[in-house]
Amino acid sequence: MNNRLATPWAPSSLGYTLPGSLLLKMHLGEAPEQIPTQIDVRRGAAKAATKVDGGPIDRILRHHGGNARITRVFPAARSLGRQGRTHLNFDDKEQQFGMSRTFRVEMDRDTPVETLAAVLRELPEVESASPHHCCRTPFGTAAVQPAAIDLAAAWAPRDMVQAREALAYETGDPSVVVAIVDTGVALDHRETNGRFRGGYDTVQLSATDFAQGVSLLGETGRIDTRPVDEYVGHGMACSGIMGARGEQIPPGIGGNCWLLPIRVLGAARLTGKPQPVGLGALADIDLGVKICVDLGARILNMSFGTPDSAVESGMPRPHADVIQYAASRGCVLVAASGNSGKDEKFWPAAFDEVIAVGSVDADGQPSHFTTSGQHVALCAPGERVATCALENRYQYATGTSFAAPFVAAAAALLMSRAGRRSFRFDGTNAKEILTASATRWMRGVRGYGAGILNVYEALQELDRQINADPATEEMLYAEADAVAAA
Repeated sequence: MNNRLATPWAPSSLGYTLPGSLLLKMHLGEAPEQIPTQIDVRRGAAKAATKVDGGPIDRILRHHGGNARITRVFPAARSLGRQGRTHLNFDDKEQQFGMSRTFRVEMDRDTPVETLAAVLRELPEVESASPHHCCRTPFGTAAVQPAAIDLAAAWAPRDMVQAREALAYETGDPSVVVAIVDTGVALDHRETNGRFRGGYDTVQLSATDFAQGVSLLGETGRIDTRPVDEYVGHGMACSGIMGARGEQIPPGIGGNCWLLPIRVLGAARLTGKPQPVGLGALADIDLGVKICVDLGARILNMSFGTPDSAVESGMPRPHADVIQYAASRGCVLVAASGNSGKDEKFWPAAFDEVIAVGSVDADGQPSHFTTSGQHVALCAPGERVATCALENRYQYATGTSFAAPFVAAAAALLMSRAGRRSFRFDGTNAKEILTASATRWMRGVRGYGAGILNVYEALQELDRQINADPATEEMLYAEADAVAAA
């Protein structure tokens, strides 16, 4: 987050902190069951709790901040549609990865949340406590909206990754769902109309959360199932790369796979910046990630991030719990590496479970802005990519934000192919196949992963692995015997 937005209630914080807000995670077996979820409180189906444990935690909260309003961050997957009861019936994985025991605590605006969090961390029943940070979408530059798209030129980035050949080889399975965890979408765009499954909006920001100079735009304070973006167009650009019908731009690389839009970033205008940006509180983002997994998404595209330099020493890495939760459910996680132009880590891209994607230019060279590092898996086109904009328009998008959807869409085709051939496919073999099949760099290029995405070669590599699998060989013999017997 821009340091100009630093606030007096978080004097030592390197990132932007929501005033009076902190995140509390309790150890396994210590979390009270009765505290309702944010979803139920926002929908009027429950009231926020005023106590946590009736003991030391509540005494500390009263001492440092007066009245507390406490909600559970995550709903249970089995209770997602049960209004007023979404805090019940967490399963073993949700318990293990902290989904059932993470709480959002809202105090008076001037509460010294860093001091409060530090005191809470000393309690034996508390696993972690931290100020509630906010991040933005730093992974795209100002979009260029042309009067018309040059279709031949628009194919160039797709041809770099052999998208035509890939889509001719594997058209994509509608049962494979790709989540776009972003700023939301335009639900009625001609290119993506009929491509979206019902999504979610988890943005819960308010004007009082920000210092002067930040103006929130549109709806930001409710949780519902309309992930509509009217201002930014960031999520819409990602959607077009993965799922466009091909009317005025090339068809989406995800083929017939469905898209699940999850709005986790609200829109805001910053002083001196004409282009609106996406802003999101970490708990809102994490809630959206969990919900899309629980709704059946198998691929997650995450074109947002927080630099490691903004994470204070000893604090949890942003999104760590939901990333582990999603990976445990077999999801393929894809994230933009960042636009800093430096060798550094952004979260969630730097997690081992995530495929971190950098950007290349039209010549197949690493973009000058792309973040590098040992954690980067591979690169994809990320400069002047023709894609969708808001209001049935189009744009040329630049940034690692728009390289990541190339890889997410490729993973969707791989998962479709694996499903057709009864082969197990998850995030581990997705990263392995995508990096093994990438077009290798010229000598001397380091820090940008294995090379440039090659979707067609990735599908070929998957088929080679399936053909070499003993189970596949036994199945082929059984089929041949059946034909001979007939």
